Amino acid sequence: MNEKLSILHNILGRSYKSNGEHLFACPYCGHPKNKFSINIEKNVYKCWICDARGKNLFRVIKKFGNRSQLEHWKQITGNVEDLNKINFLFQKEEKEEKREIILNMPEGFKTLTRPSNSRSYRAALRYLSNRGIEKIDILRWKMGYCDSGKFKDRIIIPSFNLDGNLNYYIARTYADNYKRYLNPSVSRDIVFNELSVDFDREITIVEGVFDAIKASNAVPILGSTIRETSKLFRKILQNDTPVLLALDPDASKKTNSIRKLILKYGIEVRQIKYQDRRDLGEMTKQEVRLLSNNAPYMDAFDGLVEAINSL
Repeated sequence: MNEKLSILHNILGRSYKSNGEHLFACPYCGHPKNKFSINIEKNVYKCWICDARGKNLFRVIKKFGNRSQLEHWKQITGNVEDLNKINFLFQKEEKEEKREIILNMPEGFKTLTRPSNSRSYRAALRYLSNRGIEKIDILRWKMGYCDSGKFKDRIIIPSFNLDGNLNYYIARTYADNYKRYLNPSVSRDIVFNELSVDFDREITIVEGVFDAIKASNAVPILGSTIRETSKLFRKILQNDTPVLLALDPDASKKTNSIRKLILKYGIEVRQIKYQDRRDLGEMTKQEVRLLSNNAPYMDAFDGLVEAINSL
């Protein structure tokens, strides 16, 4: 513990001890008083001013320490993270980064934020209302619809990259077409609607866009998964972003795989525990908020227990 405290002192400065905890000046908010409480034995931290908190001190070391301090901490704690592999991921990203395809809205697109007397407009609003989508959601997600062309009678939910350019969109039928979704033929390896995602706070990872609308600071993976090479994973790693896993209740295998990957790199993970078989898109925002607030922190042992229970 003395070695750990020595590293923390080198990074955060002087501290004083109170009831088994060490109090530092907070590196997150910069408050001059020592209100950043660290319990080395329990491996937790919390600022009583800005409420920055976590259940893995390695996140503090990784965010505010240097490479030497990271390596030293890893040696002491046996942390599974491979710093050389992280560096390799980002070097590989720089070499392989391809210019993102910028799209135009589909033919016949009209915004739902502008009232209309058309049948298509009324039908689109009725469909969204039946799914619990409110006017504020339509505005926030910049939703529209198509009244002609290939995407006729479909809700359009666009994705914008950090530059504000359209890089994807979801086209969901509201007229019982045989194909529910008809999306553009471009890569789904994006951070959906990255322009509106705050990686400085916990993000919620969900399956689809309608799940994301019901959650807070959410990113849909569009029915795919997350790998070490995924843009979303790299953003999480780069920003040390805490994750709330909220994939559909029938996607336990995918959830376990993603949780294992994220925990491997020392990222903090919580996971929603469903009370029934409904996914987030079928719930009210209040129900989703309650589940999110009660979601427990996860570790590698939790994954082992779940695997045993599923046998």
